[in-house]
Amino acid sequence: MTATGVGIVGAGNISDEYLRSLATYPDVRVVAVADLDAGRAAAQAERYGIDAAPSVADLLARDDVEIVVNLTIPAAHAEVALAAIAAGKHVWGEKPLTLDLASARAVLDAAEAAGVVVANAPDTILGEGIQNAQRLLLDGAIGEPRTLLTLMQGPGPDAWHPRPQFLFARGAGPLFDIGPYYVSTMIQLLGPIASVEAMGQRPRAERVVGSGPDAGLRFPVEVDTHLSVLTRFASGVVGTSVYSFDSPRRRQAFEITGSEGVLEVPVSGFDGPTRLLAGDDRDHAWSEVPPPGAHRERGVGVLELARALRDGRAPRASGRLAFHALEVMLAIEESARSGAPVTVESTAPPVEPLPPGWDPSATTTPTSPAQSGGSR
Repeated sequence: MTATGVGIVGAGNISDEYLRSLATYPDVRVVAVADLDAGRAAAQAERYGIDAAPSVADLLARDDVEIVVNLTIPAAHAEVALAAIAAGKHVWGEKPLTLDLASARAVLDAAEAAGVVVANAPDTILGEGIQNAQRLLLDGAIGEPRTLLTLMQGPGPDAWHPRPQFLFARGAGPLFDIGPYYVSTMIQLLGPIASVEAMGQRPRAERVVGSGPDAGLRFPVEVDTHLSVLTRFASGVVGTSVYSFDSPRRRQAFEITGSEGVLEVPVSGFDGPTRLLAGDDRDHAWSEVPPPGAHRERGVGVLELARALRDGRAPRASGRLAFHALEVMLAIEESARSGAPVTVESTAPPVEPLPPGWDPSATTTPTSPAQSGGSR
């Protein structure tokens, strides 16, 4: 199979992760990178042995680019996605899909009209860790899921990120920066979310850049940096979540309690074992279930999209899933602002887990086992 051509828009910090991993997947081939800062694009192009497009328009005009990977800041996600769709390209976007439902709907509608496909981060839901947890849930490892607890606490990225301002601007904060990992995993494992109720807090009006050339620079905080959320799923499962950039203690957790035990999901990355506490004796030690299959890294969603396109099926990290996750996060934001529960109107389709032997390093052909949905 000819490798699917990929063009990257946005040569910032995260582009290194994509460029490193995509180079190891033979089913895709990065051909060019573009950025508003031409020098930054040129530096990444030289580092990874690809072309530097003179502009985004030039990258979109290339015939060898089939998928555009949109790594711009959240405020530019919709504009770049719509331009790529207008050029007849499929789109993989970084999180979140856009900043509001109107622009997100415009992106999905434009893609449908153009006959192209939109998929979206986070692709950690395709990592062997979460996929392992999904298969265990489907196989009844903890019986019927009933409740969920998730925690994401830490001091915030201003201490280490050289340009953290955008992470405290509209469209970011802990909810929109880290929340997509948790919310997408919730939907992947437990199905669509029906309603949310939230409280938010913004203890500091300003933050300080902690590293890099701008260290010491003060900048405004535009969003809540701590949110406590109650979630009700369409299935009846209820969840409690915390998203915080205000805790000196770093803590991450994702636990699903079922009728017959507890499942601890490794949501912080692509790998890691699933931990189980099951059976009648809940006092015994946790057991670990290591994930089967090959390791995956950032960019695996682009690869899965490429294979889905060749196979004529929808990608797992679909635009519809990203739209639902976006509406959930916007509903959390609205609830924190209004003090009232908010109903989530959209839904998301169930997603079949990847087969245990799915291998990102394989060279596949359409409908081959490494590319197909397979069985659980």
